Amino acid sequence: MVRKAQIQDVKEIQRLLMTFASRGDMLSRSLSEIYESLRDFYVYEEGSRLLGTAALHIVWEDLAEVRSVAVAEEVGRKGVGSQLVQACIAEAREVGLKRIFCLTYKPDFFAKHGFYLVDKSELPHKVWGDCIKCVKFPDCDENAMILNL
Repeated sequence: MVRKAQIQDVKEIQRLLMTFASRGDMLSRSLSEIYESLRDFYVYEEGSRLLGTAALHIVWEDLAEVRSVAVAEEVGRKGVGSQLVQACIAEAREVGLKRIFCLTYKPDFFAKHGFYLVDKSELPHKVWGDCIKCVKFPDCDENAMILNL
């Protein structure tokens, strides 16, 4: 089941994100960052287990980022990530956004949801705030993708 994240989910969200961040697949997020942006997050829960997470982070009046998409390996390729991304897309439409972007190593996954590749230079400079924390900055090797709503 996909639902909005709650306070009691924060440590599990961080644990899941750190699984991928430790491999260099995504940025790590501190507990403080997750608490501060908790309202951005969705989680996928099965029974009492948190098995996936994704966040919709609003950047500007017409732009948001889908980020922190992480799914436990045991349920990978079973539609959990898709459900989480679809929840983010639905919320973006609901609040009136016109575009969503992502920075990803999984362009095929996001292409299934209507995102298409763009040059990173097409994204406003404001979106790079988190990138400064990345060990790969400024030589980012992620793919920039956009979905027009």
